[in-house]
Amino acid sequence: MSSEPVLPRIRPEIAALPPYRQGKPAAADGFKLSSNENPFEPLPGVLEAVRGAANLNRYPDATAGRLRAALGERYGVGSDQVVIGAGSVSLLAAFLQAAAGPGDEVVYAWRSFEAYPSLALVAGATSIEVPNLADGRHDLDAMAAAITERTRCVLVCTPNNPTGPIVTREEFHAFLAKVPADVLVLLDEAYAEFVTDASAVDGLASRVFDEHPNVVVLRTFSKAYGLAALRVGYAIGNARVLDAARATQIPLSVTAQAEEAALASLARADEIQARVADLVERRERLRALLLAAGWDVPVSQANFLWIPTTDATVARTFEEAGLIVRPFPDGVRISVGEEESLPRIAEVARRAR
Repeated sequence: MSSEPVLPRIRPEIAALPPYRQGKPAAADGFKLSSNENPFEPLPGVLEAVRGAANLNRYPDATAGRLRAALGERYGVGSDQVVIGAGSVSLLAAFLQAAAGPGDEVVYAWRSFEAYPSLALVAGATSIEVPNLADGRHDLDAMAAAITERTRCVLVCTPNNPTGPIVTREEFHAFLAKVPADVLVLLDEAYAEFVTDASAVDGLASRVFDEHPNVVVLRTFSKAYGLAALRVGYAIGNARVLDAARATQIPLSVTAQAEEAALASLARADEIQARVADLVERRERLRALLLAAGWDVPVSQANFLWIPTTDATVARTFEEAGLIVRPFPDGVRISVGEEESLPRIAEVARRAR
């Protein structure tokens, strides 16, 4: 007789689902360039705000009302048009669970954010992956053509993670003209603050949700604002659509510390923007170095760059040099990190070629 305990039955597709794979840490003399983190520490005023939110025996405001109000004022919408989550990925999960279930389909570009397939699977829906164009951009015409009567949600990631290119304003509005009004469109703009291309779609500046109530714009404080450890993101759109996410979210998942840090960061927008400008300038120099090393690197508008390659030894070469990058079957993503990492990246990129 087996001594193994009897375990509860788990959905087979969940049992086969690998857990999310976080970027590996770097050695003391290395650089972690695998998770698109901001290399700058939070501003001093932000750290003070977190220290001030020390009532750990009390639950946070379940609605993050002060942060919703601040974001509503910033973007000219009512606070009921803002929902806060534990990072934008938790909001993606909430919307997908609200919109899609068994027998439904979720359409997205591929390769794109690696959490999309698992989020759709956990919701019980079927993923419809539409290959990117050769330059790493979304093929929006093919994505529109993939929509069927079973489609409940379409994910659009701009700039696209991990390849880096944007969706333009014209492309997005032409795409929306082909999407049925009852299909939810999640415009994932996690890296919007790093965009310098004036032709890029900006879901908040254009208030795309006014004309298209089926569109929800998602952003995060994890990247440009450097609050990755605190997990706070937000979505803006039609209030009744956001109610779906409010209903499926895990209650009280946004901590008081996260809300205070986000509020303090919003109040220091000029300082944050100066840091973003440094990273954008660094991104452009890094791309020039990779191009000079012989790599075909797509134009990125995010805080990372993409090396298209199916050679698994490339990532290992970087890691052996203390540069922890993110390998994928069809490429390597390199986050824009510390200034001191650039010469080493350039040297290894030449050797890996």
